Parts: sequence; structure tokens; C-alpha cells
Amino acid sequence: MSVAAGPTRGALVAELAEVVGAPHEARFIVDEVLGLGLVLGLPNVPTGPLDDDTVAAARHLAERRAAGEPLQYVFGHWPFRGLDLVVDRRVLIPRPETEQVAEVALAEARRLGRGAAGAGVVAVDAGTGTGALALALATELGRPVVREVWAVDASPDALEVAAANVAAVRERLGDALPRIELVLGSWLQALPPALRGDVDLVVSNPPYVAAEEWPGLAPEVRAEPRRALVAGPGSDGTPGLGDVEAVLHQAMDWLGRSGTAVIELAPHQAPPAAELAGRLGFGDVRVEPDLAGRPRALVARVAR
Repeated sequence: MSVAAGPTRGALVAELAEVVGAPHEARFIVDEVLGLGLVLGLPNVPTGPLDDDTVAAARHLAERRAAGEPLQYVFGHWPFRGLDLVVDRRVLIPRPETEQVAEVALAEARRLGRGAAGAGVVAVDAGTGTGALALALATELGRPVVREVWAVDASPDALEVAAANVAAVRERLGDALPRIELVLGSWLQALPPALRGDVDLVVSNPPYVAAEEWPGLAPEVRAEPRRALVAGPGSDGTPGLGDVEAVLHQAMDWLGRSGTAVIELAPHQAPPAAELAGRLGFGDVRVEPDLAGRPRALVARVAR
């Protein structure tokens, strides 16, 4: 049995801060091992010496982080809008920018739900990854606002992660969770033909980093799946716009008469993406900012 003879929590945080180079990450690591997660101010934070197993586990996680592994992968899970999502090397790490995109999508789903005659919104998360956007819609709105969510990804590995996250949420919420279907394929082309024209909301966080940007990204970003980050240029040559453009094109084919597409993009892509949406026939187009005030979420409503 381990004996509590090691450093205190505070001393271990200070030690690991030297290893990982960031005091807040050192605290996250120690609290992860202690089972405290990222929550602050808990009354049961230990004040005495920590046992050897706890210290060894925290040091091991710190070594992985110091070697360049993203903290989210080190932990194997990460919070997203109140969800605790499985996150590993198979998927892109959900970011605060995407949480804000989810907020925009939720507002559109509520608006669309008011006009759905009680049937509920049919939503598609194109390029679901962890399932973060799909689960945000399903858990924060639930039935009857959302009838069903289709989560599509071209990566079988990513769908395995999404399936694990959906299963965990369904175990907790049961019948309160709307129907969620996971589909393997490229963007909306993988959807059942019967859904064409019946989709109310398309939400997507597609790759939008240009290939020439990749070498200059931080090592922990380049530890994420390249295919989930890097896209080719748009038809007008805009760097990294290719997948945003693909989702927009396909969304117009699947959305109903009053549907909306909400797509995350890079700030410099906002003007050409909005112009493209207008050319495709979307009648009400705008770009919502992220928490830093940068253009981030393209909102394109169908007008037909």
C-alpha cells in the first residue's frame, strides 16, 4: 500500500510547472490525477502529503505533456460546453472557438424549431469528430426541439470516438436525448437520400487551415490529425477554403426551404465564404464573431 509521504499538492504543482513550463497546466495535471478535474474551489482539495502512486502518475502525465503531446490527449478527455468528451489522437481537439459556433447553431435551431410545427429540427453535423457539435445540439435542446441529429465523418477512427461519446451521454440522459445517427462518409453525401430537402440545420467545423500554414503551427497542434485541420484552396484561390466550400455546396442540396448552414471558418475566409453563399442562393448571410471578436461562424439561411 502506498504511503502518503510525498510532496503536497502545491509543492507537486510547483515541481511540474518547471517540467511543462506552464503553472496552470501543472495544476490541471495534478488535479486530474486527484480526480478533481478542471473545477476550482472544491472543498476536498488535499492539503497534506500525496501518496507515491499519485505523485508518480502526475509526473508521468507531465513528462508526456513536456514531450509535446497536447494536454487533452494526455488526459484522454476534455470538457466542451458541459460535456466531458473522449478526446485522443484520432480526433481534432474541440476548442473555445467551436463552443461559440455551437452557440450560434443552437440559436438557429431554436429559431427553426419554432417553425417546425412540433415535428422537431433535423440537424446534421458534417465532419463530427468527437461528436461535440452534434451532442451540444442534442443535449442542450433535447426533445422536442430536436427530432434527430445526423453526425457524419469520413474517418472511421473519428466515428469510433464520437460513438463512445454518444453512448456515454445516452447512458446518462436516456430517452431525453434525441435520436443521433452516426454515418461514415464525405460531408452530406453520406446521408440517406430520403433526407434530401428535409434537413433544417447543417453545422460543421471543417478543416480550414491552408497547407502552407501547417509547418508553422505549434507542435501540439501538429500532433492532431492533419486531415481534420488542413484543407485545399477554394475555387477562387482562398487558402484553406476548399472544405468550407464543399459543405456549403452540399448543404444547399440537402436543406429544406427555411434551413440554415452554420460553418466554422478562419477570419480571413469570411468575405469569400459569405460571397460564395450568396452566389449559391442563400438569401440571408452573415458571419458571427468568436469570443475574441474575430469572424468565425458563417450563418447562411436558405431563401427559396
